[in-house]
Amino acid sequence: MPQKPTILDHQLVAESRLFGIERLQLRFANGEERVYERLRTPRIPAVLVVAIKDNGNVLLIREYACGTHSYQLALPKGAMDGQETVFEAANRELMEEAGHGAHRFTQLKALSLSPGYMGHMIHIVMAEDLYEKSLPGDEPEPLEVIEHPLEDIDSLLAADDFTEARSLAALYMARDIIRNRK
Repeated sequence: MPQKPTILDHQLVAESRLFGIERLQLRFANGEERVYERLRTPRIPAVLVVAIKDNGNVLLIREYACGTHSYQLALPKGAMDGQETVFEAANRELMEEAGHGAHRFTQLKALSLSPGYMGHMIHIVMAEDLYEKSLPGDEPEPLEVIEHPLEDIDSLLAADDFTEARSLAALYMARDIIRNRK
């Protein structure tokens, strides 16, 4: 691995309730210096859940996405609370957002969103052996839960309201695991 750049200076240049913008002055191993900016995100880990029903369908939710000012289809997801394990958080988020729990979990991978500009990571979890159970969530309005065949990712790609790359990557990972079991 290459040697990481040396941080010569670090400044918080803007801050809101949720985010901060940091400016880093860096010196690379070859002597070059550059100024980078990054979105400082909370170091709270998050989970994204591929919940697969016995019939091969996955549970998607449709919720308001402030970043695009639109309603988007995505997989259930959310921040981990306190000392929760990845699987405890996945099960809680699944109950809060999709009205289901799971008896079996598989951790697939941790993904970054945009590592050139932020440090946020999300744990992708596959949930199986589902059962119905709801918990109250923190969403401002009820979420629409939609079942979709895991094998039909192409129709989701064609949908205007399915744009979240993390959900897409998670579906491909889960689909490949299910296919390899057969």
